[in-house]
Amino acid sequence: MKTDIEIAQEAIMEPIVKVAKQIGLQEDDLELYGKYKAKISDEYMESIQGNPDGKLILVTAINPTPAGEGKTTTSVGLGQAFGQMGKKAILALREPSLGPCFGIKGGAAGGGYAQVVPMEDLNLHFTGDFHAITSANNLLAALLDNHIQQGNELGIDTRQIVWKRCLDMNDRVLRNVVVGMGNKLDGVVREDHFVITVASEIMAILCLASDMNDLKERLGRIVVAYNYGGEPVTAGDLQAVGAMAALLKDAMKPNLIQTLEHTPALIHGGPFANIAHGCNSIRATRAALKMADYVITEAGFGADLGAEKFFDIKCRIADLKPDAVVLVATIRALKYNGGVPKAELSAENLEALQKGIVNLEKHIENLQKYGAPIVVTLNSFVTDTEAEIAFVQKFCEERNCEFAISEVWEKGGEGGIALAKKVLHTLETKPSDFHVLYEDSLSLKEKIEAVAKEIYGAKGVNYAQSASKQLQKLEELGFGNMPVCMAKTQYSLSDDPELLGKPEDFEITVREAYVSAGAGFVVVLTGTVMTMPGLPKKPAAYGIDVNDNGVITGLF
Repeated sequence: MKTDIEIAQEAIMEPIVKVAKQIGLQEDDLELYGKYKAKISDEYMESIQGNPDGKLILVTAINPTPAGEGKTTTSVGLGQAFGQMGKKAILALREPSLGPCFGIKGGAAGGGYAQVVPMEDLNLHFTGDFHAITSANNLLAALLDNHIQQGNELGIDTRQIVWKRCLDMNDRVLRNVVVGMGNKLDGVVREDHFVITVASEIMAILCLASDMNDLKERLGRIVVAYNYGGEPVTAGDLQAVGAMAALLKDAMKPNLIQTLEHTPALIHGGPFANIAHGCNSIRATRAALKMADYVITEAGFGADLGAEKFFDIKCRIADLKPDAVVLVATIRALKYNGGVPKAELSAENLEALQKGIVNLEKHIENLQKYGAPIVVTLNSFVTDTEAEIAFVQKFCEERNCEFAISEVWEKGGEGGIALAKKVLHTLETKPSDFHVLYEDSLSLKEKIEAVAKEIYGAKGVNYAQSASKQLQKLEELGFGNMPVCMAKTQYSLSDDPELLGKPEDFEITVREAYVSAGAGFVVVLTGTVMTMPGLPKKPAAYGIDVNDNGVITGLF
């Protein structure tokens, strides 16, 4: 059996200029990055604003397990299926981070015969967007420390600096560091921290900004520190906005590539969903809606993280209204939630399936609270039995969800036609009544508790004393009307990664809260989730190499 990278490397790609013509773009509308990648020009983005919007389809999933769910694979395969059916469709997905690529998760280009290509470029440096974000983030950090070194006219309290440096790599030793060591010219000695680039507020800002003016306004609002009077000091105060915007100018433009079947794909932005808001950029999604009849987008990890943030943050800020939701699950993952070890997932086990399907049930309940119709799809494995499939289908249909098998990993677009037909039927017969979970006027604690109780199923929320003080201060400073961005483990509906299925009678623990004023939300850290991940004992990097012909191997 061929690996994902072997399938991708054997693919015959069309020139991106030819792919672009499918959706009405001419070569002058593109800024080419070689033969198979391009950015879309600002002029073209402006020219399509009067076009009607297509239908917006969100792909999300149950909680991730070691058994795999295949959310990106399903998204890509669904887009290819629409193409095979003669429908004008575009994918709007996130860019992968280098951290998981060299860590444990692998790449994020889909899999099998449902991938976006060029796969290696996408998973490595791509068009440099993440490097631009990292540079803008660290420029702001450098200007901040330089301001303190040069006399500190703004009266910044070095014990209350909240801006962190970033790096697009899993590197746990950088979570907590001391900077400024050495002689007087080396800067003021202070504690500092790193986050992974995808958790940086600059990443969130890039993904939530509608244009350059909006980008600059958001950059100016970034809170970097507090002064001795407890008042916020911003990037605008540090005169950092213009230079940061210059670094981000090209990164603001969505990237166009293709699937294995030449379906156009806009890939732009990449915040993690467990520690950030987990969606591709508003600019790419809005552009896709103006360019096609059907737009397939995706939100990271399970629906408790990615979909919740897509709805309550991205849709709220951008005034987007999804027309349908595809919820991805696998028989194997449901049995894993039912207590079956990974090595035994291939055997039929209806008892474990019945026990583990409560995870799918909770995600269906959660998504129904937002008012968009749901299609559940089982990402097919050869070990799935007819009895297991029939059980899941009946379970979903009893809950007013359409159901389809997806075989896109093995068959590409052809394997997604059954799913595409169900999605089209849903769009035609079930109007979306989309609404967000909570109102802006609620307090920050009320918003946290709405997500914890309604989405996670918690009975309550515990706040560390410092977290309560932080939330109170943020409301006093005028940030209380913002949505909350919950940082939580992706492996469980709770904040304990060991609690699988549908945990009950648990409480969520909030240990820290801070404002991303430029992005427009308050970040709430729960449990032990980290904004700078570490590498596993055997990182994926061990298996990656380049052969004598310059071909990359081991990237998955």
